[in-house]
Amino acid sequence: MMLPYCLGCPSWSEAAWRGSLYPDGTPASDYLALYARVFNAVEGNTTFYAQPSAATVQRWAQRMPAHFRFCAKLPWDISHSADLRQQISATQAFVALLAPLGERVTPFWLQLPASFGPARLGELADFLACFEKPLAVEVRHPAFFQRGEEERALNRLLRDRGIERLCLDSRALFSCHDDTPAVRHAQAKKPRLPVRPAALSAFPQVRFIGHPVLAANDPFMAPWVDKIAAWIEEGWHPYVFLHTPDNLLAPELARRFHEQLRTRLPGLPLLPDPPAVGSSQLDLL
Repeated sequence: MMLPYCLGCPSWSEAAWRGSLYPDGTPASDYLALYARVFNAVEGNTTFYAQPSAATVQRWAQRMPAHFRFCAKLPWDISHSADLRQQISATQAFVALLAPLGERVTPFWLQLPASFGPARLGELADFLACFEKPLAVEVRHPAFFQRGEEERALNRLLRDRGIERLCLDSRALFSCHDDTPAVRHAQAKKPRLPVRPAALSAFPQVRFIGHPVLAANDPFMAPWVDKIAAWIEEGWHPYVFLHTPDNLLAPELARRFHEQLRTRLPGLPLLPDPPAVGSSQLDLL
């Protein structure tokens, strides 16, 4: 199945998805191949917290279809360092580590901390000049969301280099008033910033952080359904990733988004059904 956009979740490694996305009893080593039967992309959160071993990368390469896209985050000790220019060698080593995945790693993601503000744009420009792979950048400093010269300078820098500005939409999450540990944790961890549906390249990037009640996300997803449809109609190839507070329902939310997008673009194919619950046998061929 070939979609005109990329759709996925924050990861593939949720054991709680056994019985829904994965058959009961599925070993963790089979999650990726089963996930890739339904979705064609995934966020690379795992590489943000720890770099994989070379052997792990080889296993990923064996399980990822050629059309699959893995948005590998640059490790936090690179993105959250005091000076990005001092991390160029470490960045090149990380890119080389993931080389066995080939074009399936596209784009890389650079998630900058809230402390990374306009005064560091020159540093970012120097870093980007040395990065030779497709890249999307997520910023969290409030100055980049005020529609002032600082935000315009950031957008010019990224657009002139063909680099996408990643959009995070957490409105649905913060509309939730449930006093549950998962919601409290997500609301404490995720930024609450204005939405910037940027399309500075042909590959717009969207992270949607959802409400734990699936239907409560519909009013917040509706503008994205129209936006993603319009981007596809313009010939662009958007990436859309769906979260829920504990991500237990992230696959269901992603499928819900796709079904709503199909009402706007009736020619879109159905997503494949998850592998049959009750079978733990995996055919990789």
